[in-house]
Formats: sequence, C-alpha cells, structure tokens
Amino acid sequence: MAYSPARIAFFPLLAWCALVAPVAQAAAAKYKTNLPPSADLAYSIKARQGGLMINGDALLQWHAAGGKYVITAETRAMLVGKILDEKSEGMIDQYGLAPLQSTEKRFRKQPTAASFNRQTRTISFADSPKTYPIKGGEQDRTSVIWQLISVARGTPARFKPGSAWTFFVVGQRDAESWTFKIVGQEKIATPLGEMNALHILKAPPPDSKEQQLDIWLAPSLEWYPVRLRFTDADGEYIEQTLETVSKK
Repeated sequence: MAYSPARIAFFPLLAWCALVAPVAQAAAAKYKTNLPPSADLAYSIKARQGGLMINGDALLQWHAAGGKYVITAETRAMLVGKILDEKSEGMIDQYGLAPLQSTEKRFRKQPTAASFNRQTRTISFADSPKTYPIKGGEQDRTSVIWQLISVARGTPARFKPGSAWTFFVVGQRDAESWTFKIVGQEKIATPLGEMNALHILKAPPPDSKEQQLDIWLAPSLEWYPVRLRFTDADGEYIEQTLETVSKK
C-alpha cells in the first residue's frame, strides 16, 4: 500500500478529534487543584493507520506561573514533517485552568480557534456560529489533560479505581462533556525506566465507533502523562510514550 500523508494529517495525538452527540452543559464541580511544575515533555509516537506502521515524535511545553498558563504542542511524522501545532493559553482561577484561547493547525489545513471571553462569559469559534456560556471549569482539548493532572495532584486519595471525573470540553467548532474513569495502577515501560502509573480511560459510548483514549499518569514523576493511546473502533491506534522531561 502506498504511503499517504493525507492519512497522517488526521492524527489526534494531544488534540482530541472524536466528536460525540451534544449534551447539556452544566457548571463544573470545583475540585481542589495543584498544578504540576512547568516542563518540556518529549514523546515518541508509533501508530497503525491504514494498515501502515508509522513513527514520529511530539514535543509538549507546559508552563504555569504568575496566575497564567501556556501549553504548546508540536507533532511530527516521519517523511512528512510537522503535522500538528496546538496551543492553549489562559489564566488560573478557582476552578484551575481557565482557557482564554485555543488554536490548532493541522497538516494542509487552515488554523482553527476557540475563544473564551471572560468579560462576556461566552465561548465562541472562528469556524462555527455556535456559542456556549462560561459557567466555570470549561476546558479545551489541549488543556483538559493538564486540568485532570492538576485535580489528581490536588486530590490524589480520591483518584481510586472506579471513580469518574467529568469536564466540559471545548473543541474547535463545538463542545461536549467528557468523563474520565480511573482503571487502576499499572507498570509502564518507558525510556525513563519502568514506572507505576495510574491508568485513566475515556471510553466512547456503547456501540459507538468513536475513539477511545487511554492515559497513564505517573505520580512519581509529578503526575505527568507517561503514555497516551488513541484507539479506533477498527483497532487502529496511535500511541505516545514519554522519552524525556526537562523541568523549567
């Protein structure tokens, strides 16, 4: 089968591509949060897409200081180069991360953006007429993992197998509620060594063809994500494994 760069353009990686049916928006619970230290995290990527095994890498930069945060992520695939740029920036409030702007640029696609206007308390999109009210605790697809990490660090005793954590997540054209369920502790092999990690699952609805997301957070490494795996209904997948961490 011929190699297809177009197929690579739709890697979700640290962005979240799966769409679900719209749900009612509710105000988020106010969880206790403890933001992780600022750091650069480098990941290796392996994937099976369209019957091909594909490799790549990603660099995620997380910075939080002075009541503000910035997250940037750049993903590259072999043979085609950069396939994804993401950025989320905003404030830190009583809920934790409070995005102001979320942008995404995919391979051979125009940039898209979502804006969180804290004065009018409205969420809007560059490529969609939809709007949502800001009720508190809303995240974008780049910030939500770091909000989850911050909640885990703030309330580690509550992150037990069977517990569930729901966030209202804004994409580039719409928004929906995501629920993360705690699976349990597992050992994960990484270039940094074997680590005890907490396995967290965002599963699609029953009988859905949407994507499943698995996240492994390492409490011994500031709760940074040491592995992420995106699995399609047909069994194809994309997996990221942490290779290096440089704290700032």
